[in-house]
Amino acid sequence: MGEKYGKGHHAVLNKGEENEMEIFGYRTEGCRKTLCIAGYVFSCGILPLVFYWRPAWDVWANCIPCTLREADVVLLRTTDEFQIYSRKKVMWIYLSALDSSVGLTPDHPLIADEDCIINRAIMKPDLKVRCIQVQKIRYVWNNSEEQFQKVGCLEDWFTSAKIHLKFGSGLTREEQEIRRLICGPNAIDVEITPIWKLLIKEVLNPFYVFQLFSVCLWFSEDYKEYAVAIIIMSIISITLTVYDLREQSIKLHRLVESHNSILVTVCRRKEDIQEVESRRLVPGDLLSLSGNKMQLPCDAILIDGGCVVNESMLTGESIPVIKTALPKVGDTMPWKLHGQEDYKRHVLFCGTEVIQTKSAGSGTVRAVVLQTGFNTAKGDLVRSILYPKPVNFRLYRDAVRFLLCLIGTATIGMVYTVCVYVLSGEPAEDVVKKALDVITIAVPPALPAALTTGIIYAQRRLKKNGIFCISPQRINICGQLNLVCFDKTGTLTKDGLDLWGVVPSDRNGFQEVHSFSSGSALPWGPLCGAMASCHSLIVLDGTIQGDPLDVKMFEATKWEIEISGKDFHIRGVPTQAIIVKPNQASCQIPVGGMAILHQFPFSSALQRMSVIVQEMEGDQMVFMKGAPERVASFCQPDTVPSNFTSELQVYTTQGFRVIGLAYKRLEAYHHITALTREKVESDLIFLGLLILENSLKEETKPVLEELTSAHIRTVMVTGDNLQTAVTVAKKSGMIAENLRVILIEANEASGSSPASVTWKLVEDRKYLSYRHQDNYINIGEDASQVRDEEGSFHFAMTGKSYQVISQHFSSLLPKILINATVFARMSPGQKSSLVEEFQKLDYFVGMCGDGANDCGALKMAHVGISLSEQEASVASPFTSKASNIECVPRLIKEGRAALVTSFCMFKYMALYSMIQYIGVLLLYWKTNSLSNYQFLFQDLAITTLIGITMSLNGAYPKLVPYRPPGRLISPPLLLSVLLNVLFSLVMHMLGFILVRQQPWYSATDVFSACSLPRANISRTTASPMIPGKADPDNFTSYENTTIWFLGTLNCIIVALVFSKGKPFRQPIYTNYIFVFVLAIQMGVCLFLLFANIPGLYHRMDLICTPTSWRIYLVIMLAVNLILSLVVEEAIIENRALWLAIKRVFGYQSKSQYRKWQRVVASEAAWPPLNHTSYSDRPESARGVSYSNPVFESHEETS
Repeated sequence: MGEKYGKGHHAVLNKGEENEMEIFGYRTEGCRKTLCIAGYVFSCGILPLVFYWRPAWDVWANCIPCTLREADVVLLRTTDEFQIYSRKKVMWIYLSALDSSVGLTPDHPLIADEDCIINRAIMKPDLKVRCIQVQKIRYVWNNSEEQFQKVGCLEDWFTSAKIHLKFGSGLTREEQEIRRLICGPNAIDVEITPIWKLLIKEVLNPFYVFQLFSVCLWFSEDYKEYAVAIIIMSIISITLTVYDLREQSIKLHRLVESHNSILVTVCRRKEDIQEVESRRLVPGDLLSLSGNKMQLPCDAILIDGGCVVNESMLTGESIPVIKTALPKVGDTMPWKLHGQEDYKRHVLFCGTEVIQTKSAGSGTVRAVVLQTGFNTAKGDLVRSILYPKPVNFRLYRDAVRFLLCLIGTATIGMVYTVCVYVLSGEPAEDVVKKALDVITIAVPPALPAALTTGIIYAQRRLKKNGIFCISPQRINICGQLNLVCFDKTGTLTKDGLDLWGVVPSDRNGFQEVHSFSSGSALPWGPLCGAMASCHSLIVLDGTIQGDPLDVKMFEATKWEIEISGKDFHIRGVPTQAIIVKPNQASCQIPVGGMAILHQFPFSSALQRMSVIVQEMEGDQMVFMKGAPERVASFCQPDTVPSNFTSELQVYTTQGFRVIGLAYKRLEAYHHITALTREKVESDLIFLGLLILENSLKEETKPVLEELTSAHIRTVMVTGDNLQTAVTVAKKSGMIAENLRVILIEANEASGSSPASVTWKLVEDRKYLSYRHQDNYINIGEDASQVRDEEGSFHFAMTGKSYQVISQHFSSLLPKILINATVFARMSPGQKSSLVEEFQKLDYFVGMCGDGANDCGALKMAHVGISLSEQEASVASPFTSKASNIECVPRLIKEGRAALVTSFCMFKYMALYSMIQYIGVLLLYWKTNSLSNYQFLFQDLAITTLIGITMSLNGAYPKLVPYRPPGRLISPPLLLSVLLNVLFSLVMHMLGFILVRQQPWYSATDVFSACSLPRANISRTTASPMIPGKADPDNFTSYENTTIWFLGTLNCIIVALVFSKGKPFRQPIYTNYIFVFVLAIQMGVCLFLLFANIPGLYHRMDLICTPTSWRIYLVIMLAVNLILSLVVEEAIIENRALWLAIKRVFGYQSKSQYRKWQRVVASEAAWPPLNHTSYSDRPESARGVSYSNPVFESHEETS
């Protein structure tokens, strides 16, 4: 679209981000607008309704394309597969609205500086700004770059030095006023949507508009009873929906309400500090943080001092996080890219709680406002709830296609009806009514509601089991899951860690293990000092709080922790510093304690943390703690034992959590501000290994075994050590004991060496060391016997290797992912990326995590299951109250049951409409139809009750090793519908033809078949039809009675046939209510068939027929039932038959992962064990892959 009108007409908003959109410029055109208004009037409101459903059509009809610079309306289109359009009006912000005391002119210094997007957006000399508001975010038109750009945040290109220089003294009042006007208030406003708005939005749903059309038609035909019933059901449905939406709106409003009314202290340039409402904050404001606890109302960059923050709102973990000030360095790199540290270590996020502040020297803790309103971390979380990612599931696309087929069928019926009634000389009004009737018969208004009943019941069952769902449409997708990613710590393993021991090291190698189980304290030395000080613990309300690992490590030293007061005077130690010292019982320790001067906090990306400490009256020292491999890389090589790797493997292969420790003494006294992290973390002395136990949860192994037996792939995605992860995978059953593990190591390009990837076989060998440890993992050298009769293996890799392969060996990635089971040392971003890569292979991916660092992956997955009840879990579709993975198979079972229920309901509703359609068209041939009470009985007493109760079957307790079909338009389902329609058509036509051939049949005398006294009949039955002229209000005929009984009982039969039980739902006999309803309905219908009650027959517009004919009808229905059951069981539900048919016709699944598995199976040279491939070699990208039989479900469906 953009290319047609030139480059200026089209642009991309938020390029590369999750909410990326295309934007097109349009200008309103007077003549078009006038024509559209006329169309609104002449179409009686239909045209504006269509434009409401299709905003793109509204823009194309009213406007002409133009450049974005000239546009007064923009059309937005999402760049994902949904291509959703939205229309936005371009608005103007006038700076003349500012207080006259500001005195702005086009050449005023405040707006002449074009270093900020805000100033570039101001049009001169008019002093106005063009903007649009999209999903709560404001975008302004950048005049110099000619594009819409986001405001409400500081520019990413600012350097650290620039931030300190430009905002370190605060903003002037004039700057604040300009920014406040352009950026808008710092508020996450989620209004409680008025009921009338929710009502209008719900009523304008196409489904309810179609129902309104149907109801109006029925009232015009005096079909009041069912019309009233549909109105009542619609009112109940709308009321419940509006109530739910209103409750969600209120909950979300309460969630963010307190955010908008926080008092904060702001420093203004050339003025004193001032206390203001958080709504008035703007990007660039300078906040002064006191020692009191406070909720952060914005994202801010810490520039002075330090903070301890509770980020449970973001991460799901209530572990305090230490924030450090942004260094004031003079390089030219953007502040986010400066140094190796994760920039988030300097950012205080909105919604998190500052629980402690620590000033640098005598100054205050200060932070520069980075982002406001919906641009903040909390704002982004709220927006993800307000604007969830649409569910892309083939079932819903197929449902729309099937509805279109029904509409096509209805169109054929309309043409047939018009022809029959016009040729019969019927009035035009009756012809139109009868033709429109066909639409409401072929496309039942209750169809969409019936499809959701299974989901509603499944959601209730999940809630009873402690699984809460905020996106009910995803329950059906749960039934298609064939791969589940699990976080390790806190998900597969227990949260708590037990300190098993420490392995000291010196230049001679590793020493004997010091075990803490005996209760003996570690003797004083650098190793003890590292355990006592290298942590991020704080004292809060008299208790030590922090990471569980840090707490266990510190408690093992039996030292104490306190905060230095004002009377604490030691050279170089600031007030409010953390002091660690031995307790009174440890009198043999020669040091009085240590003061922690500075911390370089732990980062997932860096895999380490460091502290600078000072001994009481002693030297300054540096301690480091982290992943053993990373710690060793910062140490002097001669201090790292030669058997480091093998010693590490001794413990990691047993599933222990292993931490490396190192230290060094600083040669001379340094002021901590003069020390960079690079300088501090160099030439360290390796101290040893800290060993912690992290055992599996009791539920983990049975659940993983259940998933594996159901041929659902399980993958571990963790931030822990690779060897530990592999061992946990084996212990949990994720990797079977008889299967081998191949380690994939990839390295970035360095110097003249290109990026490389190596495959190494990891072997389990029984090995007795001097510590009597076994299960020593060794890299196998002999690859000759890799493909034995078991011949299957799993890949394991680190996040670093995954990143390198993604960037340099992208063609290898799909082949690797087919067999990859363990991903270790994965950052949160890499977890999200991995989930997305699995989705590209057409896997239906579930992600289960405890909320910490998993939020991105939980949102990215088809089904995200959070085991955390913290606020962070609101972005996850499912939240489990129980903190174990038992919820995963339960969710899959319920998803499969709901999916099968949706198919059953769809088939039933399609058959019900086709049965009525066939019956009515046959009667139209004689210019007859069903009466209102006959329709009412079928619609209300039969179909509505079946629709409510048919979905009550619970999930089958066992997971079978294949999934239900994920598509409506699939051969088995279509064949089932078509054959049953054919059976119904044949049965109805036989009844229609045979009844006319009976000796007692008469077209004019409807009493010819009965021997009732004439007087009784004349009093209770309407007068006979006059030949050649049909009475529009008289439906009684032998054809009518025959067709109605056949159709009504057939509706009950197909409900019985389509109500599937095993293997995905509980058997039909467990659904007591449904069985009871079917029995009652069948009994009532048979009673009506054989009753011969004149008054009842008159009310139902039925007539008496001979008993022999009624028996013929029962026989026809019985034959239909037997045929339907045989076809359904022997053909439609015969999985072996369909697999055989696929093999005969050579059908192969089109899913990407199946294609790769076929490629893999045909190659014998994969993987190239003990071989290194380089990215500059073309052949490295043309590798082959290997199929892992353990994940083959032997199902050919995608």
